[in-house]
Amino acid sequence: MHATATHFTDRTEAGRRLAALLGHLRGPGTVVVALPRGGVPVAAEVAAALGAPLDICVIRKLGVPYQPELGMGAIGEDGVRVINEHVLRPAGVTPEQLAAVEARERTELERRAHRYRGGRPPVDLHGRTVVVVDDGIATGSTARAACLIVRARGAARVVLAVPVAPPDWTQRLSGVADELVSVGTPSPFFAIGEFYADFSQTEDTEVLRHLAAARAAGPDEHGTTAGPDGVPASDDVPASDDVPASDRELTLPATGVGLTGRLTVPAGARGIVVFAHGSGSSRHSPRNRHVAEGLNRAGLATFLFDLLTEDEEEDRRNVFDVDLLGARLTDVARALPAEQARPAGGPFLPLGLFGASTGAAAALWTAARLGDGVGAVVSRGGRPDLAGADALGAVLAPTLLIVGGRDGAVIDLNRRARERLRCESELVVVPHAGHLFEEPGTLDRVTELARDWFGAHLARCAPPA
Repeated sequence: MHATATHFTDRTEAGRRLAALLGHLRGPGTVVVALPRGGVPVAAEVAAALGAPLDICVIRKLGVPYQPELGMGAIGEDGVRVINEHVLRPAGVTPEQLAAVEARERTELERRAHRYRGGRPPVDLHGRTVVVVDDGIATGSTARAACLIVRARGAARVVLAVPVAPPDWTQRLSGVADELVSVGTPSPFFAIGEFYADFSQTEDTEVLRHLAAARAAGPDEHGTTAGPDGVPASDDVPASDDVPASDRELTLPATGVGLTGRLTVPAGARGIVVFAHGSGSSRHSPRNRHVAEGLNRAGLATFLFDLLTEDEEEDRRNVFDVDLLGARLTDVARALPAEQARPAGGPFLPLGLFGASTGAAAALWTAARLGDGVGAVVSRGGRPDLAGADALGAVLAPTLLIVGGRDGAVIDLNRRARERLRCESELVVVPHAGHLFEEPGTLDRVTELARDWFGAHLARCAPPA
């Protein structure tokens, strides 16, 4: 298979494509086991498609001291240890160096196992078909260790499944798994990340979110039923603010269509931010998801959805129809409170709007319509000018305009739009950033600015009626 046929937008898309190859494993005897951290988003899609429980197998790669990305072996839970002599010997690693690396990684393995499991025992694998999932295979050391662990725990059948692997992976790993499944085996193959548009590091919070969402789907293998926040209703699991109270797909009505999005509500959320995507983007945009995850970590709920249906997106005129986009966003903002879990009689979460490109114009259009029902607005590389002078002049919500320093024309458009705003506003130019904020560190700066703006303004605004 050619490399061009094996590119993935991100781990979520990779998981969906991998799940499509595993339908023959659907059944009550199947368990999906992920390798944290990168394998968890992939495995979450596989587990959902198969209707199977999701568990983890904590593995730590033993990287060559002077080249950490090159694995000379791996260690896992239950004392499993795998050494790759084909890497170890040519690299000239001494026994002392190997021991030092192993001791360091063992400490991190124990930390992650405790954090991810929270005191819960592993899922019982005895007599089960176990699908071991990672985001890709490179040297195969970690995958080998994982297969050995699940086999030692009683798995009757082991299936190793990944989105991408080198062409010779079956020769390397056929002895540790009963079945090997990969979406693609491109050649040449240098690194897993080259086949992902977004291969950003998976954080602990994302691992916890996926595990909590899987538990929320119903009773797990131990007979423990998850509570409404997705965390098992038992006293042996410590509460964590990193675990979302809700993380689910949601379809809301808007001007005759149903618009689908992802609603994520962290425990103790202090506000909710609705994302309006721009031209050529969607709720799966890696950039907006990056910002949303940063807001989730700061205690803000997020709703990422598509303003247009797939058929509507084919007509480029719709992308710039701010009246249509704004009306859709307004309908969603009005319908969203009904989906918020809250104590009886308690207030709804204060509302913020985040817009990118033409989505920024839609956000300001909506803010003008909803008045003080919107607590804050943030625009990233947006076109606020497209909202029109009347809408800009009617916005009451404090508005932050973020533009890349290399995006000269858009900087000028934002300055002109800001002159028409009568609300509290600020324009921040991020140095060295282009229109899409693809330069290293620039999207993190956007996340920080949005987090601080929403955090400050939503905290002091009255919840919407």
